[in-house]
Amino acid sequence: MSHYDTNLDKNRANYVPLTPLTFLKRAKEIYPNYEAIIYEDRKYTWDQVYKRAVKFASALNKIGIKKGDTVSFLAFNTPEIFEGHYSVPMTGGVLNTINIRLDAKTIAYILDHSEAKVLVVDRQLHIEVKKALKILKRKILIIDIIDKFADQTKCEKIGDLEYESFLNTGDEDYDWEMPEDEWQAISLSYTSGTTGNPKGVVYHHRGSYLMSTGSAVAWNMPNRLNFLTIVPMFHCNGWGYPWTIPMLNGRTICLRNIDIKKIFDLIDKYNVTHFGGAPIVLNMITGAPESDKKKLKHKVYVLTAGAPPPSIIFKKMSELGFEVMHVYGLTETYGHVTQCAWNDAWNDFDEEKQNEIRARQGVRYPNTEGIAVMDPETMTQVPKDGKTIGEIMIKGNIVMKGYFKDKDATSKAMEGGWFHSGDLAVMHPDGYVKIQDRSKDIIISGGENISSIEIENTLAKHPSVSIAAVVAKPDEKWGEVPCAFIEMVKEKPVTEKELISFCKETLAGFKVPKQVVFCDLPKTSTGKIQKFELRKKF
Repeated sequence: MSHYDTNLDKNRANYVPLTPLTFLKRAKEIYPNYEAIIYEDRKYTWDQVYKRAVKFASALNKIGIKKGDTVSFLAFNTPEIFEGHYSVPMTGGVLNTINIRLDAKTIAYILDHSEAKVLVVDRQLHIEVKKALKILKRKILIIDIIDKFADQTKCEKIGDLEYESFLNTGDEDYDWEMPEDEWQAISLSYTSGTTGNPKGVVYHHRGSYLMSTGSAVAWNMPNRLNFLTIVPMFHCNGWGYPWTIPMLNGRTICLRNIDIKKIFDLIDKYNVTHFGGAPIVLNMITGAPESDKKKLKHKVYVLTAGAPPPSIIFKKMSELGFEVMHVYGLTETYGHVTQCAWNDAWNDFDEEKQNEIRARQGVRYPNTEGIAVMDPETMTQVPKDGKTIGEIMIKGNIVMKGYFKDKDATSKAMEGGWFHSGDLAVMHPDGYVKIQDRSKDIIISGGENISSIEIENTLAKHPSVSIAAVVAKPDEKWGEVPCAFIEMVKEKPVTEKELISFCKETLAGFKVPKQVVFCDLPKTSTGKIQKFELRKKF
């Protein structure tokens, strides 16, 4: 044994479990009176945000929420969901943020599968939530968020409790505890994957801490920045930024709904310096009427991820004064784990070549231990020739703890000591990754993952459908949209309009096919549908 291992053990003085909860505590201790969150006419300092989070945690504790209990949020980007990133884990509980665009059946499944004991929900979502509660197999406490800036015609009461009044049942001096184990679960996010039922992705305190710090380094984020929340905080915990921004004493400006004119107004009013968004948001910004735009007084830094962005978007954003960095990741990796880090040698390239490079998924983040493109069968890396296709593999502390209640899926995803992304890519000679296709046939529409199998299963229920295959169709606005190819049952004709209406009955709007094509589907000798042939049509 080495002398460095003798009598030099971990103890409470030299080892403290990593957790992003420390960032808020530090912010309120050092910068108590600095503005922390702005939402319309609501403004909170770090001291106020901390006290509100502690009181809500105390209120949850009083009703029995403890370590390992799930608390779900179904909310827009408002202060409540930001506070939930601290209040829920302060109890030892696990924060489950749910996509507000989901249909009632999926919402009910998530609440059931996660064993959520509390649902905090914005009243504007009452229609789908009330349907979900009728399907739900278990009792759950409902806490309503009442937002005067929401459409008041869409704000029916859902539960018996209201967020502010519930918060005020808590104590400001609630003695919450840091996690004893950094491997302890902090949040649960659901991803559609390739099956109808979504998978629950479990994050731990350590990974969330490292994601927060890694993002700050990779994006050159300064202290006192002004961050606009365009990425939904329900998606990979807002890419980790509800934890990152307090670390930097930044200011979070909340945006409830995507409104391009408002984005420009908020950038101008609050000197916004940073925001993230899917390529569709960037398309909306560049394509907005001149009357909605405002000339930027300073450079604004933007992260984009989701569907691979077309290279032209970088040119258009740059012309408006935005500097865009392309990143890549998955729900299973806490969000982005690669970045298209810029090399000064590329400044001599022509604009078209520069934008082509910017569209690559890039190289690993500082908080990511390994990114490789491998042959999934042999688990050997493909040549760095920009041509040979393999699967993106990821390794590090920012890989999920695993899939909730799904040991087999977890083992399969981590086989060989790497996380298998399911995304097919090439590795360029300079080590930069570029996605070519998705082996799981996931459709990414406006930053949302859509399972083609879920849509196919829905279409198959129609009496006129013999076989259905769904693939991604390129779309100027959304990046990709679902397109269905159908073989009809003989003597049972059906129209495109009828099938789309049929899908709307059970699927969330963004999952409904935007086009239906009737044809004989290309198949292999064993009857497997050749989806790559269908994609060629676009």
